[in-house]
Amino acid sequence: MPTPHKCRLCGVPLTRTFVDLGMSPLCESYVPAERLDEPEVFYPLNVRLCEACLLVQLPAYVPGEQIFTDGYAYFSSYSDSWVAHAKRYADAMIERLNLTSGHLVTEVASNDGYLLQHFQAAGIPVLGVEPAANVAEAARARGIRTEVQYLGAATGQQIAASHGRADLVAANNVFAHVPDIRDFAAGLRALVKDDGMVTLEFPHLLRLIERRQYDTIYHEHFSYLSLLTSSRALATAGLRVTDVEELTTHGGSLRVYARPDEAAGEPGERVKAVLAAEEAAGLHTVEGHDGFAAAVLKIKSDLLGFLLTAASEGRSVAGYGAPGKGNTLLNHCGIRSDLLAYTVDRSPVKQGWFLPGTHIPIYAPERLAETRPDYILVLPWNLREEISQQLAYVRSWGGRLVFPIPKLEVI
Repeated sequence: MPTPHKCRLCGVPLTRTFVDLGMSPLCESYVPAERLDEPEVFYPLNVRLCEACLLVQLPAYVPGEQIFTDGYAYFSSYSDSWVAHAKRYADAMIERLNLTSGHLVTEVASNDGYLLQHFQAAGIPVLGVEPAANVAEAARARGIRTEVQYLGAATGQQIAASHGRADLVAANNVFAHVPDIRDFAAGLRALVKDDGMVTLEFPHLLRLIERRQYDTIYHEHFSYLSLLTSSRALATAGLRVTDVEELTTHGGSLRVYARPDEAAGEPGERVKAVLAAEEAAGLHTVEGHDGFAAAVLKIKSDLLGFLLTAASEGRSVAGYGAPGKGNTLLNHCGIRSDLLAYTVDRSPVKQGWFLPGTHIPIYAPERLAETRPDYILVLPWNLREEISQQLAYVRSWGGRLVFPIPKLEVI
């Protein structure tokens, strides 16, 4: 028997499966045409539940350095709604913390500057910390000071020594992406002033389960966090959660506000309310996590049934978007170009490449109007409203949109 993996938060052996999605390639490892005939590496997507601290987690089958490489293909600025979300956050934090030119805002996993640009435009000094060099370069081209680093306790101290500690440290959609969550939390503590604030955004495990969002499980997402488990992780570094907001982004996320212990005070009412909702849903017990695997199987069978029927009727199906989550869905369901002819994406970085594992080609969005498919499978279902508006023109030829999650819908 293989030695069980150990919990990244408390060190207890992981023996309980939350959901097993089989084998899948790295979700952002898009394939160029010249490598289509070469083998690809597939890794397990077997998500475990720690029976001691309740952290739902994917063992680090792949080191983070292998995922967030110089060729990393995710640029935040290609989603209009995400950039707008970032601006609302910046405006709110400037007001909440009375931020001025005498303060510093540091963002970890700052990507291409999609968020810090809004603070910089308001005259507030900013610093980005981004591990993928090619993405950091895009931020620097916008004039946003960016360090190419993985955050941990040691790098956090180095960055703070060079640039000063920040009044606000933002970390959006990164806490779930770090293999060593304790070292990362220590890095956050190193970056923030003793009276400063840290905010984190991450998909909420409660919503993932409730809305069957299993395609948000991939190798980049090492942890699937509740408020309970994220609070426990932050506490290891002397950070205490003081407030929380529930957001609609990524199918339902939390924005957690934390302060160093010495400045934190008591948690607010919203913290108690979210913890109570998690407890009511069973997330504060081991058994409360059961049943998700059956819900996943239903999504797979419904989507495959739909595509097989469409193929037998001679209907054409194309995809919209090439997000990481789409690759989990397509690989888990065994969908290839015989059932999904191609997909399109607004990011020129992905156009002309092929999806990992499935080798479905990625084109520019104009391809849809040229080929007029009967159905368009929307892979980034979390941007439903934005994409429905972008694709309003498909009605002109009677095309219909298909959303696979939380349940199959054809509209």
